[in-house]
Amino acid sequence: MTRISDELAERVRATARNRCGYCQSPQRLVMARLEIEHIIPLAQGGTDDESNLWLACPICNRHKSDKTSARDPITNTIQLLFNPRTQTWDEHFRWSEDGLRVIGSTAIGRATVEALHLSDDLDAIQVRAYWIQVGWHPPMD
Repeated sequence: MTRISDELAERVRATARNRCGYCQSPQRLVMARLEIEHIIPLAQGGTDDESNLWLACPICNRHKSDKTSARDPITNTIQLLFNPRTQTWDEHFRWSEDGLRVIGSTAIGRATVEALHLSDDLDAIQVRAYWIQVGWHPPMD
């Protein structure tokens, strides 16, 4: 694996608006550094090209691992995971009424929610609850 240059990492961070592409957690609220993730993992033939890189929080990146697809729990079909570089978050996801959970609104969204545990990772839900209390969540843009 080649090292991603600091310049490339900064471009990815700027393009991603310093926010996890999956759960939308902003860097300013995440204690760990958001990670440069491979949309198509290297283990699945992905590259270090900028077009294959995005930001992910450590929780989302850990759950995503080397996955590229998952089963939609409603249609029972295999779907490619959400691509934050080429797809729009609001077209595939919404926040639950209480703002704690990500809800998939398309087959891609639902499969991604399941694969990345966007609505059942207890650590993420607890942190979001604190963010909601102080008015930092959910993101409004």
